[in-house]
Amino acid sequence: MAFQHNPQSKDPFVLIGQAYCNICNFESYATAIMGDPAQRAAHIKDTTDFFAAIDSETLPAVSFVKPDGLIDGHPASSKLDLFESMVKKTVEHLNARPDLFAETALIVTFDEGGGYYDSGYIQPLDFFGDGPRIPLIVVSPFSRGGHISHTYTDHVSILKFIERNWNLKPLTHRSRDNFPNPIVDDDDPYVPLNSPALGDLFDLFDFGHHGSNN
Repeated sequence: MAFQHNPQSKDPFVLIGQAYCNICNFESYATAIMGDPAQRAAHIKDTTDFFAAIDSETLPAVSFVKPDGLIDGHPASSKLDLFESMVKKTVEHLNARPDLFAETALIVTFDEGGGYYDSGYIQPLDFFGDGPRIPLIVVSPFSRGGHISHTYTDHVSILKFIERNWNLKPLTHRSRDNFPNPIVDDDDPYVPLNSPALGDLFDLFDFGHHGSNN
């Protein structure tokens, strides 16, 4: 399910929804959803609905939250501390529902343009290449506290994680989620020997026990 800010909301925090991004919602490109009013109503919600779902412990198995353009940390339209406030609000709502948070993984990622230069290796994945390195943070009782992954990943790695965790097939026969997990040399963990390859984020988790929430 995808959530975005509602510009009509009276919530002072969510009122920032003046800059709805009509191209940022990936479900906008799925005719099975956008071509069916019932599917749109079921799967595209306002961010107020997201927080309400946390508070009522009725979150669907997978939720994507796209902050409004003025609060998403994008350097052209926002500030990073506003995005951090959005993440903080989400964590606070989850902390208030410990039973829900005990089985939840919050994956925080950034726009591929981020505004901060990084000299890390960029893998030529396909016609569109790939972007510079950006932060990806997992907040969960299942995460490895203090662990920094060197596995090459991109935003599609979140999709690979979902597919592996729920035993689902790749989105299409030609999408990036078909790429294998990287095989690397220990002396150069950032560059896959079997390129093109993308990690599935499972190295960030230890599902055998609950660790610290970071």
